[in-house]
Amino acid sequence: MTNVDVSDNSRLMSIAAVERDCGLPKDTLRVWERRYGFPKPLRDHNDERLYPADQVATLRLLRRLVAAGHRPGRVVGRPDEDLFALLRQIDSQAAQFVGGEGQQVLKLLETYDAAGLREVLNAMVMRAGLGAFAAEIGPGLAEAVGVAWSRGELEIHQEHLFTEQFTTVLRSAINAAQGAGVPRRRPRVLFSTFPQEPHALGLLMAEAMFTLEGCLGISLGVQTPIPEIAAAARAHEVDILALSFSSMIPVTQAVAGLSELRALVPSTVEIWAGGACAGLRPKPGVQVLRALAAIGPAVTAWRACEDGRIAQVGCNRAD
Repeated sequence: MTNVDVSDNSRLMSIAAVERDCGLPKDTLRVWERRYGFPKPLRDHNDERLYPADQVATLRLLRRLVAAGHRPGRVVGRPDEDLFALLRQIDSQAAQFVGGEGQQVLKLLETYDAAGLREVLNAMVMRAGLGAFAAEIGPGLAEAVGVAWSRGELEIHQEHLFTEQFTTVLRSAINAAQGAGVPRRRPRVLFSTFPQEPHALGLLMAEAMFTLEGCLGISLGVQTPIPEIAAAARAHEVDILALSFSSMIPVTQAVAGLSELRALVPSTVEIWAGGACAGLRPKPGVQVLRALAAIGPAVTAWRACEDGRIAQVGCNRAD
């Protein structure tokens, strides 16, 4: 890395600015730099990283590809023309969804109409139901917004506007479902993400699916320190820790964090991990759910096992 005089160069961005602009955590930028040789930041007189505009543009492409499921090792460092070709494939797939209401969402974002966006999202939930919205419509909308952002049709603040309004609508629907008179019963589930994972939509959609299964849920929100997740699991006497991992979190950090958490909580507490982080693999004490639709069958299986354990205890006592 080269130290530069930045007094007359306003096109260089700090690592914090790149994080805000591209939606890539600082840790991810450093890991890619070390592991793949990109980005290649310059350094100022304080030895702080500075990123040229062309590298920031490439990082925006990479963020979209990784969010769509491409592994960093397969795309980071490739020429921009290759990245654009991959994005065109994603665009053509997303275009099948961006029609009707999806297109309406994008137009509302373009005009900064937060109230109109909430109204449209609420109408989708009412018409499709919470389950279909969380498992199918919501991910499709997020994909469409991400594609528009990667094309430069939306700014990062408009994407954030979508996230906030989507969160408001989905949280309201979850609260309504919890108060709809459906009996709540075990498993008791604690929801959170690790400190390196700021993305909340996947976690919230998972919470919606657990809610529809009648589970007892406690949400800590995102970016909770691992020892605090373990402490909360003990305090709330939970059965399952449900953790969400986007494609933005480095796989090594996710795997190491899961190992640390597994060692901190009782063996009776199950850890269920899900999301777009392609490197997650099941391991002893950690179950990986690849899709939101897998939550219902997994809960059913957990309850069947729990009923079997209770029955076995009853038989032992009778003996």
